[in-house]
Amino acid sequence: MPLSVSSRGVAAISVALLLSACQSTPVATSPAPTSLPKVETAHSKTSAEMTSNKETATDLGAALINDLTNRHEHQLDNGLKVIIKEDHRAPVVMTQVWYKVGSTDEPVDKGGISHLLEHMMFKGTKNVSSADFERLIAKFGGVNNAFTSYDYTGYYELFPANRLGLALELEADRMTNLLFDEAEFKKEHQVVMEERRQRTDDNPLAKAYEDFRLKALPDSPKGESVIGPMKELESITLSELKNWYKLWYAPNNATIVIVGDVEPKAALAEVKRYFASIPKQTLPKRPSVLQRGFRGYQQIESKQAVEVPVLLMGFNVPSFVTNKDKKEVLALSLAQDVLDGGLSARLEQRLVRDQGLLTSVGTSYDLFDRGDGLFLVQATPREGISLKQAQDAILSEIGKLIAEPIRPDEISRAKTNTLTSLIYAQDSVQGQAQMIGSLQAIGVDDKILARLPAMLDEVSTQDIKQAAQKYLVKNNLIVMDIIPK
Repeated sequence: MPLSVSSRGVAAISVALLLSACQSTPVATSPAPTSLPKVETAHSKTSAEMTSNKETATDLGAALINDLTNRHEHQLDNGLKVIIKEDHRAPVVMTQVWYKVGSTDEPVDKGGISHLLEHMMFKGTKNVSSADFERLIAKFGGVNNAFTSYDYTGYYELFPANRLGLALELEADRMTNLLFDEAEFKKEHQVVMEERRQRTDDNPLAKAYEDFRLKALPDSPKGESVIGPMKELESITLSELKNWYKLWYAPNNATIVIVGDVEPKAALAEVKRYFASIPKQTLPKRPSVLQRGFRGYQQIESKQAVEVPVLLMGFNVPSFVTNKDKKEVLALSLAQDVLDGGLSARLEQRLVRDQGLLTSVGTSYDLFDRGDGLFLVQATPREGISLKQAQDAILSEIGKLIAEPIRPDEISRAKTNTLTSLIYAQDSVQGQAQMIGSLQAIGVDDKILARLPAMLDEVSTQDIKQAAQKYLVKNNLIVMDIIPK
């Protein structure tokens, strides 16, 4: 998924279609996050304890702004964007290269080609073999991996700070000199297809969710899974993969993010040393990722090898990128948090605990997304409760969000959760780089984070109600009943 301010629950069935950090390398580190974590620590306190005074949000906002200091941005003559952020807490450096190409850019009959290319990027260049690449990483105490999503493909190395040059040299080399060996291609082709089988074909909920996205986003390439359909995967040839590489892997389609114990001028000099001579190239126009909403209520059924029924509900919604009214999408994000911002939030408290209608419920909304997206709700009803009853109960709670007052502690908790999520996500050098790179890759200046506290302060309870009343309506809803075969 693209970067989201708040999400939980739905990720359990959608993660199989994200393919974050899927490259299998001996030195692979933990997966690069594709969405900001939910702040579960808040569950140990009551909403009143979390927001007992206004200084909470103010202090969090100040911390977020301060965390954007020591940030340096440059652009080379060949179009390569470079963002360097100093973090001298430990003698390490994270280097990430983000290419603005993902599954949304793929031809209609070649789904998964971006992810397959990500695998091939570890199979050696004219200068460094695949084995030597891994030996160099291991010899100097580094870790590396890669990730593919709808809108970008990324590669990263975490090294001791004095090995920044090595990371840059390796990335510059495979930006231009990648080998396309037939034997390696056949092997990785099979590896990716096996990933498809394990992550989706053998996962009933992932299969259902893949079909759900196709129905919910029929006009957008975001409806397809990142890994692509099996038939399309099978059809990809080595020459097509090579052409895909030549088409998109260029300095003017990339952003380098460096976070760690570095001196900015020296780091920029190293970037120029390895990347400045790589020529820019003409880039294709990216497909539209807009999706028309309000297509009428739709309900579909998916029979899967599941033990209990599962309910999926999706409202078509805009994102921070596609909606000119930024307050409106921030209000949608806060509405999601009011509904599902921890154990004391409305859906969990009322439908799981008080009424006992559901065994679990979760929501997801990707605020920072390059295209239009979905406001998702996933729920599992208790035994004896039908999927229709579960759906009606959830819609009733959404209706109450629109019709009834939102308590001050609810909106305070939602804003606090949003800011703490952003702060905690940047606790490590990897988290900071991921935050910067994922925003830049979808066309959002990461410096927006410094203004986010003030923007959130301007969102009122009335704004939340209006956003919910506009988008979280039955005419804009698609529902999937996932039932046991």
